[in-house]
Amino acid sequence: MTAYTTDRVLATGGPADAPNGAAHGPRPRVTVVQSSPDVTLDRFADWLGDVDVHLVRADLGDTLPGPTEVGDGLVVLGGPMTAHDDAASPWLPALRTLLAVVSATDVPALGICLGAQLLAVARGGRVEIAAPPGREAGVVDVRWRPEAAQDALLSGLALAAGPRRSTPQPSMHADAVVDLPRGAVWLASSAMYPFQAFRIGSAWGVQFHPEASRETLRTWADGHDDVDTDAVLAQADARADEIAAAGRALAESFTGVVRARAAVRVPV
Repeated sequence: MTAYTTDRVLATGGPADAPNGAAHGPRPRVTVVQSSPDVTLDRFADWLGDVDVHLVRADLGDTLPGPTEVGDGLVVLGGPMTAHDDAASPWLPALRTLLAVVSATDVPALGICLGAQLLAVARGGRVEIAAPPGREAGVVDVRWRPEAAQDALLSGLALAAGPRRSTPQPSMHADAVVDLPRGAVWLASSAMYPFQAFRIGSAWGVQFHPEASRETLRTWADGHDDVDTDAVLAQADARADEIAAAGRALAESFTGVVRARAAVRVPV
């Protein structure tokens, strides 16, 4: 397990603000599970702010923590494998179990792309491998549903979108959630795939990649014969400021939710 700390001071606004001066208390600890060398925290490493981030490289053989060992928050990153690729990625069953248990507690969790698909499957939803609409690559307009305006994590983005009700975010996936778990709250869609964001229990899943930088997007695009890298980068460049602002806002909002939980946790 690798540990590092981000240094930027939390500057979160809106519903996710930490209560009662919690931003001045001990740093919350967030566990991040990485399943692929090319799908990292990327820009979230700075944007998550003043938290202790404990990185678990599952792809390198690090042991996953138990549900009581993740600290004040959990982030599960993406990867090229499918949500059911247990033979090639033998840590996936334990990761699905971890998501299932943590999401049923009060510990905030965020699953990104593959992480969102693992969360959906873990809680009884369904993911389709190589879904018929095809690969969703480049910059996607994430359209917020009314439920997002009251969501602890995503309300800031939904409200900032204004009348257009959409936010541009990077995307690179061909598998997709096609049935949400029972009890999940559907928060966002796109023109190609309906389930771009959802919440179940204390966990959120986002199909898009709010953490992805331009260079990361280039690397992913270059790895797929069915993706036009130049077109993807042109989309990213044209909306670079919007993409960065939204990604930063989501990261800071997650830190705010984590801090709020840390402020009221019962010591063990």
